[in-house]
Amino acid sequence: MPSPQAMLTQAVDRWNAGDLDGYLELYDERIALYGYAPQPLDRTEVRAFYEAIFSAFDAPTLVFHETLWDGDACSVRFTMSGRHVGEFMGVPATGTAIALDGITVLHFDGGRVVERHSQADMLGLLVQIGAVPAPA
Repeated sequence: MPSPQAMLTQAVDRWNAGDLDGYLELYDERIALYGYAPQPLDRTEVRAFYEAIFSAFDAPTLVFHETLWDGDACSVRFTMSGRHVGEFMGVPATGTAIALDGITVLHFDGGRVVERHSQADMLGLLVQIGAVPAPA
């Protein structure tokens, strides 16, 4: 089994290549993903969540700004960018370029993620796609 570091690098490469199935190999069958409703998301819900992202955003791209490791756990500060080309959270496609910043903590077991805690600027994303007015 590849190391957690190798698995994470491979997953991001697959994400950025548009290979959702390859990206999802990062997650163990026991995955519990916290930070997006309903909590926690199980493996089936994780797939559905990412399918919605791939349907709503053209060529979503992940960039890691910092990755900090502590044994089999890591925290990552990231940005996902893309263009809003499909319905997302009830908002029809706008064609708007987006940048979604976030932080996530991943816990690995046997080289795959079994638990993940994420916080992303979903309000900022909704402002970018026009679902919510920008604050005054």
